[in-house]
Amino acid sequence: MEDTIRFDGRVLFLSDDPAIVRRQLAGESIARAEAGALRDNVSTDEITPVTVMLTYDERLGRYPYVGFKAGNALPIGEHAVRRGGFQVTVAGKRYGKGSSRESSPLAERSAGIRLIVAESFERIYQQNCDNIGILTTTDFGVLERIQAGEAIPITEFLKGRDALTQQIIRSGGLLAYSKFAEWPAPLAPHDDGPDIRNTLNTDNTPPRTLVEKIMARRLHPATPGTEHGDGVFVRVDWRFSHDYFTGMCAHLMHGAFGEPAALYDPARIIAFQDHLVLAAQSFPHVSQGLLPGVANLTSGHREFVSRYPVLAHGQLANEGTQGNEGSMEGADGICHALMAERYALPGQIVIGTDSHTPHAGALGCLAFGAGATDIANSWVTGYVRCKVPQTLRIEIDGDLAPGVTAKDVVLHLLRLDAIRSGDAIGLVFEYVGSAVRAMSVDERATLTNMVAELGGFTGIVAPDEKTVAFLKARRGIDFTLAPWMTSDAGARYRDVIRIDAASLTPMLARPGDPGNGVALAELDAPVAIDIAYGGSCTAGKRDDFDAYHDVLAWGVAHGLRVAQGRSLFLQFGTMDVRAYCEAQGYLDTFEAAGVTLVMPGCGACANCGPGQSTSTGQVTISAINRNFPGRSGPGSVWLASPYTVAASALAGRIVGFDELKAAVVGERD
Repeated sequence: MEDTIRFDGRVLFLSDDPAIVRRQLAGESIARAEAGALRDNVSTDEITPVTVMLTYDERLGRYPYVGFKAGNALPIGEHAVRRGGFQVTVAGKRYGKGSSRESSPLAERSAGIRLIVAESFERIYQQNCDNIGILTTTDFGVLERIQAGEAIPITEFLKGRDALTQQIIRSGGLLAYSKFAEWPAPLAPHDDGPDIRNTLNTDNTPPRTLVEKIMARRLHPATPGTEHGDGVFVRVDWRFSHDYFTGMCAHLMHGAFGEPAALYDPARIIAFQDHLVLAAQSFPHVSQGLLPGVANLTSGHREFVSRYPVLAHGQLANEGTQGNEGSMEGADGICHALMAERYALPGQIVIGTDSHTPHAGALGCLAFGAGATDIANSWVTGYVRCKVPQTLRIEIDGDLAPGVTAKDVVLHLLRLDAIRSGDAIGLVFEYVGSAVRAMSVDERATLTNMVAELGGFTGIVAPDEKTVAFLKARRGIDFTLAPWMTSDAGARYRDVIRIDAASLTPMLARPGDPGNGVALAELDAPVAIDIAYGGSCTAGKRDDFDAYHDVLAWGVAHGLRVAQGRSLFLQFGTMDVRAYCEAQGYLDTFEAAGVTLVMPGCGACANCGPGQSTSTGQVTISAINRNFPGRSGPGSVWLASPYTVAASALAGRIVGFDELKAAVVGERD
């Protein structure tokens, strides 16, 4: 990359005021002072909604910000950024939060954007920008210089970045760097690498967190630094992609390394069909004629699977209807759930093309989301780039009240000022304490899964006897925990958050952002619902279905069904979960309650399947992990635990299970 960069295009301020955005689109150039309050928390769902992510090349340049919400408006239409001649985008805090989709920066770059200026960035989004050659900075001082026509030294965009990231930015992106870098032969597949005592600092082996230990065992031999914040390459045990991004990863890999590419350890590469398998039942995909685009992505996924000797989890055969389960269209399972049920082990490193990859951290492994470029590079080299992270210790002690779940814990964390302000961006969330030890692995997976919403690098729970029992029950594995698989006493933490489990009550998140937390008991007015939805990687596990069944069985016993005019969709996370529900006798209860059962897939959570809203006036209560604008349809989405979702479906309004029981018993007394 050149030593100085001149930005000849315009600056687009993503203002909270739609009128200011429209003025810029109409041709008016404004200064920072005129832009007013900038939008915080601009998510990748807004930069590139899932309904436009149907290609993986420069055609995405039509779409950046078509889902961007200012006030109650969507002021930016197709082609607007490119036609407006914009080269710089400016926004507030936590820019690029949410999904790991590299489609977002690729759409921005393809529309002409070369620089993003924001108060803070989400980790995966900024790394994706680095990887594809978009510059980022939190220094708003460059704006006046750019608008004055000054050429900006590249060093301005390297400030505060680690040495490895600086090299990648100077190279113009990760694949350009990787293609010409010297890569020593990687460790043999499945080799744990050097003993931890000889890695990182050797000064009397200072105390380490569990994540630091895992990384230490898999560091690239040429890693330049190993202190917190240093960029490193680590060898990966499992690398996975899903149908939105497999084609993009392959396209990028072939462009950099030629085709066919020589994959490293292809037996540890997994391709999942889960995000798009229910597109034929998705209102926007059918009504907007998007199915040909879905077929394009699916074709790219299947071509990779057929061409290379990788593991694959595909689509279910459509075998007609199954009682109240509708079509048998779906998948073997959602990637994150299957990684925990079938593949990940304590102490391993797992990466995937999805921000909810930390789900597997519930087993005591290091699991994190990565962009398509990172995945493409890892397929060939066996390594992924990341930073040596700092760790936030979350101590949850005491007993959770009956009906209070891991989802309520996360929604409580999300409303804390330190989390909402972005202080936890890029940190490891290490969950400890008696309440965590009492949780099942399924519940722990909710804690680690939703680190994506918390802004962290990953989440982890040290493996214990419950982990060993889970691996035995789900996989028939007799796993022996190694003594090193825990954080050391005296390990360094960025901070500690202490939670009294007994003080927690059922939680909600108001529409628009998972951080809009409110205790269910604090809801100041009744909220009628149209749709209740339970499913997704976060809420489609066995324990979640135990909760749905607890509520619905009680309801059926008391003469209740899903409220008239409302719908309750329950979607299995994997086919193993469905088999569990069948064996437990749950399916009869669900039918009696009027539930619509949906086969595994990301479905409504990815705005691609049954359970989506279809109009702006609809209200959904959902157990999914995020409720950004447009995430699960155009309507409003409230987040809640499985207990609250099922109870609300019976009541027709947002209500907790205890409140529902009290109301029914009170009416009959």
